[in-house]
Amino acid sequence: MRNLVKRKLKAGRPALGTWVTIGHPDVTMYLADMGWDWLVCDMEHSAFGPETYHFMVQGMLYARERCMPMCRVPWTDLIWIKKVMDAGATGIVSPRIETKEQAEEMVRLMKYPPWGERGAGPRLAAFRDPDYFKTANDETLCVVMIETAKGVENISDIFSVEGVDACFVGPSDLSLDMGIHQQYTNPVFLKTLDRIVEAGRDQGVAPGMHCFTTPGPTNINEALERGFLFCAVNSDTAYIRNGVNAAIGSIEGWKPGETSDEVAL
Repeated sequence: MRNLVKRKLKAGRPALGTWVTIGHPDVTMYLADMGWDWLVCDMEHSAFGPETYHFMVQGMLYARERCMPMCRVPWTDLIWIKKVMDAGATGIVSPRIETKEQAEEMVRLMKYPPWGERGAGPRLAAFRDPDYFKTANDETLCVVMIETAKGVENISDIFSVEGVDACFVGPSDLSLDMGIHQQYTNPVFLKTLDRIVEAGRDQGVAPGMHCFTTPGPTNINEALERGFLFCAVNSDTAYIRNGVNAAIGSIEGWKPGETSDEVAL
């Protein structure tokens, strides 16, 4: 196993991907062909589980050397992490990491003995990879989500855990917990972002954030300039809506969204 994302981050280079919330392998199949370094399939807020995730990874096996399948699990839990890693996840994003102990648990559940306690039963993860057991501990990517004020307070302790490779800021959740929901230009929020980037730089943990293409501090280009490296850009549903809106907006002589009562005969 060779993890492109981990290598880019270790080299100090951005590794960009997008968020997948639609539970179907066609979505990962097409998005893996677009040039992203990774796809995170979101099992925390989306309506699919490990069986569907298995098929979603199958849909992107053709691109496994250049687009890494990853997963955000619903919680730092042995069953969830074991299922998605055996299905082929090359990295885990775990929500609401607030303490050093939680980060240590996450690493322990991801890694094989003697480092951790992951069981030996990979399926797609080891498909056509005879060296998987030799390389998995070093190559799998551990991403802690920093989305609360408590997580920010304990960020140095969290980043000190061996095996934590990157962090990921959920700007909506973090600002909500801080009492300034979606006030992304608030000086307190901006100072917090800088604190996360600085801590990551000092402790060798790649800072990341969910980003967008709209103007503001969560804009992908602004985030990269600020020092973030592991960044998601929009999501599958955003690309569908944006693409459809652009197509509809270009049509002349037709009104979208009409009902039959609005059509005069």
